[in-house]
Amino acid sequence: MARKDLLKSVMDPAAEKASDGGRTNYAMRGASKSMKVSIDSLAEDARRMVDGETIVEISPDIIDSSFVSDRLGVDDEAYQELKASIKSGQQDTPVLLRPHPDASGRFMVVFGHRRVRAATELGRMVRAVVKTMDDVAHILAQGHENTARADLSFIEKAVFARSLSEIGQPKDVIMSALTVDGTLLSRMMSVAQQIPRDIIDAVGPAKQIGRDRWEGFKKLMVAPANVKLAQQLVAEQSFSELQSDARFEHLLSKLTEKGQAVRKKAKRASPEKRTWTANGGRIKGVVGKSGKAFSVSLTSTDASAFGDYLAENLDGLYQAFLSQKQEKTK
Repeated sequence: MARKDLLKSVMDPAAEKASDGGRTNYAMRGASKSMKVSIDSLAEDARRMVDGETIVEISPDIIDSSFVSDRLGVDDEAYQELKASIKSGQQDTPVLLRPHPDASGRFMVVFGHRRVRAATELGRMVRAVVKTMDDVAHILAQGHENTARADLSFIEKAVFARSLSEIGQPKDVIMSALTVDGTLLSRMMSVAQQIPRDIIDAVGPAKQIGRDRWEGFKKLMVAPANVKLAQQLVAEQSFSELQSDARFEHLLSKLTEKGQAVRKKAKRASPEKRTWTANGGRIKGVVGKSGKAFSVSLTSTDASAFGDYLAENLDGLYQAFLSQKQEKTK
């Protein structure tokens, strides 16, 4: 019997009997039948994996991160708890993967990056559901999963929104991914755009810092001097040793202190002023001096006429001033 006919007889129980007295049907009752069941099972598993209907185990070596990040740094305490939980038992909640759109044989994380990282460090396979999807579906699934778990902080959502905008995603997709309206999205984008990314990355997720405080911090970043100071502070070794929330508080405190010092300095440097009144109040003046500047402001009945007189006689008054000055130096 030809090879293709033998294979047909093994895989097809309805194949016609061979002239050898039914030995082909015997094969179907033996090892070949088991082989067919295994092949059918693998095919079904493959179909269900592609449809996202079953959990499979995949090596972390062939898993890549999402094309858009939704986290800032690593929450060490929470991550270590997750890793310890997986180490003591198993990865109870599967991650969601999609076949990599640009690399055959590889997968991309839709959500579950920390679980993938923990499995990698523990040398374990990643329990995952694999589902084919396009970029928009990927973004929506990633955003909804984090929103449902209330897992992302305000600044992480703001940076996520900015990242999606920068790769060309439309506003309605971003709003849907984050489950926010247009007004809140605009405020998120404003914060993420006004505060330099290197400062945001240095602060980290700041889980306890909400929208209002980040917006207050954003206003401080309008001044280039404050940006420069913040960048100097985040570069210090002591800054990196703080927890994320404490980093934000430290920056805000230092920038606020600087603002108060600037305001005090400005107040000390305010012009020296004195008032002058003559002729029973028919002429009043405020005389001010600040550095090399000197000003005279006249009010009341004779203000206009006296002002004209001063203007017309400024040359003579100045000459008289010089003469007096020379007399004092003799």
